[in-house]
Amino acid sequence: MQPVKPTPILKPTLDTKFHIDYDWWQRSGEDLRLYLLTHLPPEKREDLLNQAPSTQMIDYVHPQTGEVFQVDELGFAIQEACQASDFVNAQTSLVDSVFRVFLKNGNHPQTPRELAAATGRDATTILKTLGGTKVYKGIRPYAPNSTEE
Repeated sequence: MQPVKPTPILKPTLDTKFHIDYDWWQRSGEDLRLYLLTHLPPEKREDLLNQAPSTQMIDYVHPQTGEVFQVDELGFAIQEACQASDFVNAQTSLVDSVFRVFLKNGNHPQTPRELAAATGRDATTILKTLGGTKVYKGIRPYAPNSTEE
C-alpha cells in the first residue's frame, strides 16, 4: 500500500475566486462585530456601540434581488450602509474595499479581476495581497466544497 500524498496547495491566480471565510473569524480570535462596526457611518456606529447587542432579528429585503433574509440590528445597519454610493471607495484600504464588496454582494465569491472592477484597484495587487500566506480579515480563496458561500 502506497502512502497517501497530501493534496498540493494551489497558488491562487487572477481567476481564483475569493470570499469571506466566516469560520476564519471564529478561529482567529478577532472580533467580527467590532470590525463590522468600522464599516458603518460614524453616527450609526456610535448608536450601536452605545447599545447592548440585540438578539432580535429583522426581515431585510435586498433592494436589487428582492431576496428576504433575517439579520440582527448590526446586519441591518451594514445592509443599509452597503446601499450608499460611496460604500466602496478609494479612501478605504484595499482589504477593507474588498471586504465591503463581499458585504455588498452577499459574500458571493469573486476573482481578483471582478474585485478590481468593483473597487477600482489593480487586479494583480489584489491577487498579491489576498493570495499570499497571510489571511486578511478572513478573505480567502473560495473552496467549492466549503459550507460558506
